[in-house]
Amino acid sequence: MNEARKPKIWEALVPIVGMSIIIVYSMLVLKVEPHIPIVISTILAGIMALKVGCTWAEISEGMIGSVYRAIEALIIVMIVGMLIGSWVLAGSVPAMIYYGLELISPKFFLPTGCILCAIVSVATGSAWTSGGTIGVALMGIGTGLGINPALTAGMVISGAYFGDKISPLSDSTNVAAAAAETDLYLHVRSMMYTTVPSFILALLLYLIIGLRYESSSVNLENIKIIKEALSSSFTISPWLLIPPIVVLITAIKKVPAIPSLLLATAVGSIFAVIFQRAGLVDILDVLQNGYVGNTNVEIVNKLLTRGGVNGMLWTISLIIFALCFGGILEKAKFTEVILEKVVKYIHSVGSLVATTIVTGILCDFVLTDQYLANIIPGRMYYKVYDDMGLERYYLSRTLEDGGSLWSPMFPWNGCGAYQSATLGVPTFSYFPYAFLNLINPIVSIIMAYMGIAVFRKKLTDSGIEVIEVDNLTELDKIRNQNDKKD
Repeated sequence: MNEARKPKIWEALVPIVGMSIIIVYSMLVLKVEPHIPIVISTILAGIMALKVGCTWAEISEGMIGSVYRAIEALIIVMIVGMLIGSWVLAGSVPAMIYYGLELISPKFFLPTGCILCAIVSVATGSAWTSGGTIGVALMGIGTGLGINPALTAGMVISGAYFGDKISPLSDSTNVAAAAAETDLYLHVRSMMYTTVPSFILALLLYLIIGLRYESSSVNLENIKIIKEALSSSFTISPWLLIPPIVVLITAIKKVPAIPSLLLATAVGSIFAVIFQRAGLVDILDVLQNGYVGNTNVEIVNKLLTRGGVNGMLWTISLIIFALCFGGILEKAKFTEVILEKVVKYIHSVGSLVATTIVTGILCDFVLTDQYLANIIPGRMYYKVYDDMGLERYYLSRTLEDGGSLWSPMFPWNGCGAYQSATLGVPTFSYFPYAFLNLINPIVSIIMAYMGIAVFRKKLTDSGIEVIEVDNLTELDKIRNQNDKKD
């Protein structure tokens, strides 16, 4: 049996360009959901994999392996569906919306909400947990205050991914550090140089936009109707804020995500019995099918109708199809061939950082997996960073500036599919309002070209001082010297 050969560049580009055309045309022109277009793209990728000599067994192995790596994430998605359903039935989500409408000023809602999401995701290490808990409540508060849901969702995404990015508890943070083979805390410290300024800029933008929402311009009658609908359908009590606190406490105690979320779901179910007099059948039905709003106010029904395992199946199926596509590209070495070509055009630290970030974003778009968007560029570019005398935690920081932050920006990416389903807003609708995610890559690239916070090794492993590398010729000389040493 002949082994698969290395793909030619045009063969590697066919499934990627084909997928881009199929997805964009299907979603933007035909206005259809992304599932079947991704299946068609996966078939195209499989055909090209067969063309370069891959067997069906290898193609299948690539797809299954890609899905296998995401099994824990898929389980978390289902548990978050149960958690949201139980929290709505218990009255915890309604209580957060109710008190939020009383306490949060319309002018400061956006920056305040962004900071709250950041705190939750730092504490839990998960943008998914932040979006599925405080994010859901903030969507309701924003609606009550008359704020565009897409703007609110973009704010939630910014805050959630700020915390997810810099939290040592975050999977993506650990993956990026591991991909670059660097110390976790050096990685986190390095990210502060780009992430904190970007977050401050995002908060300023949210504050400027929020100033348009004067208290006098808010429809107070609308807020009153929402609060009355909530209080007439649920027993509202400060005690109902305990389930979210449980999530924070378990995060501080470093309890893994699955048992932590299951515990919070159990607490929500118990509170549903205590405060809302829910029966066992009611609880089981909500955990499976989600909560269905039954107030007399349509906007409140829309806010509360969410959650359940079944409510997440759309998201789960999309993630699985997308991972199959990414798995074939990885197995057939299509992405590897493309990235090898890209490396030849790197001339300076600025172009290296820009290339790393763009590659991560393209991996989010094509491979549909946040982890692959950190791992693949990390393994492809680490030698270039070494040759330029750059610290590995500078590489890991750059991986996150692109791959991690843009993972929720595409509806077929696992993160984008999850956040869209959880917040109830299409991905491309909140895209222009996720300011941190849009700003951070730009800030990182500008700083690299300006030579700000560029971390260089003072000495090589052999004790020789590293030269400043400003052009491709010098870089090639160093590479040749290193190759001779090896």
